Amino acid sequence: MIIMACGTSSAIAYPVVKDEYKVEIINLIDPGSCAAVLATRSGKIGVIATVATVASFAFQNKILELKKEVGVHAVGCPLFVPLVEGGFIETPETVKVAKGYLKPLLEKEIDTLILGCTHYPHLGKVLQNICGTNVVLIDPASEAVEDAKKMLKKAGTLRNKGNAKYQYFVTSSPLQFEDLGSRLLSKSITGAKQIELS
Repeated sequence: MIIMACGTSSAIAYPVVKDEYKVEIINLIDPGSCAAVLATRSGKIGVIATVATVASFAFQNKILELKKEVGVHAVGCPLFVPLVEGGFIETPETVKVAKGYLKPLLEKEIDTLILGCTHYPHLGKVLQNICGTNVVLIDPASEAVEDAKKMLKKAGTLRNKGNAKYQYFVTSSPLQFEDLGSRLLSKSITGAKQIELS
């Protein structure tokens, strides 16, 4: 099983590769959209994601496929990834940027907000403070994990006991990955190996 744990890859690459491999591939668009449709009370859903994900209309189309009468409003947030990776999580600058991105969505009176990039949950506290408690934040990555658990359980392959083994393969700098990953996940990540994709 593969979880395509990137909103942009899920939006753009998943439709291309989903039928090319026998292994099950879980994307972030489907579970995130399903969770948002179930969570909304007013039928007004917001999506924040990378510019490429928003431009692909992947979330918007999936949500409307699930429920035609829902209103979907999406905003590209290009500054969020560098802010998160730079460690600027709750700084005044980040709050100012977030307010700017969220303003048009809040003006549409959304009650549900999809965090369409795996970096964005790190800004969850800031985003929730700006949106208020009436807006439900949806993390598609968490929803994808739940889908994976259900599929593994159904197949009888879900492992609940024993120590997990983690291996990290990256196409860029292993040291940079270990440093950033350790900071963002608040746990030590070591042993990453650099590979080349053919």
